[in-house]
Amino acid sequence: MRTLCVGDALVDLVCERHGDGLAEADGFVRHFGGATANACVIAARLGGDVALAGAAGDDGWGRWLRDRLAAEGVGMEWFELVPGSTALAFVTVDRDGEPAYALRDGVEPPLARLPEALEDCDALAFSSNALVGEAERAVTLAARERALEAGKPVVLDANLRLHRWPHPGRAATEVRGCLAGAFLVKCNRAEAAMLSGEDDPERAAAGLLAAGVRHVIVTLGARGAILRGELRHAVPGVPARVVNTAGAGDAFLGALLARLGQSDYYPATLAAALGEAAAEAARATERWGAT
Repeated sequence: MRTLCVGDALVDLVCERHGDGLAEADGFVRHFGGATANACVIAARLGGDVALAGAAGDDGWGRWLRDRLAAEGVGMEWFELVPGSTALAFVTVDRDGEPAYALRDGVEPPLARLPEALEDCDALAFSSNALVGEAERAVTLAARERALEAGKPVVLDANLRLHRWPHPGRAATEVRGCLAGAFLVKCNRAEAAMLSGEDDPERAAAGLLAAGVRHVIVTLGARGAILRGELRHAVPGVPARVVNTAGAGDAFLGALLARLGQSDYYPATLAAALGEAAAEAARATERWGAT
């Protein structure tokens, strides 16, 4: 099964030296960026069939991003270069491996061909970043409804980046509106708490399931991850020499998308792939770039 992924694709400019913010940054190296684009790259590397719907600016950054994504094997039929600038994120990483971002906004993806793309794909995956802009949110929500009506699995990556929202308080509200009917919701512990109101991961997962989600995965960083819903499973964390934690969740999702697509979204795949996803996430923290 082919998964259509809707979300952000941008260029990360990473200072590959630990420090305290931009004031200590002395140089930047370009990497893939955007949670959805990163997940697509990891999924494609693992043999998954994924396509990315979105856009970048028709500039040097955008052409580099498009060509590299295509070279990785990501389906680019519904990825466009449009007049304007490609979004850039200047990334600095502190001594604990925690990133900070200074974002230069770019073009908004038109997504006019999203209904056509969904017809040609078997499942839909999107992150909360596809809900930030008014126009993009409307098209993404329409695609979600269309997928649910057609019986196609829907995967939601919470990925709450509050600094990207004009009104951060609205982020959790919009994501909560997408829970019902989802095949899978993936979130970290903090996101699970924001969405459910429960600090405990078990109770948070139960709250999300009560909202109509079939399967919930809560990632717990160095402590691993739990799967709850129609299946119950847990895996421990995988040791890593942490450089940058920014891409861990993206790599985790990419591994799941690869294995789900290869098994035609057979639910037991989630339990079988949970350990591999945790290992991919750990490996991602050992790199400066997510991929």
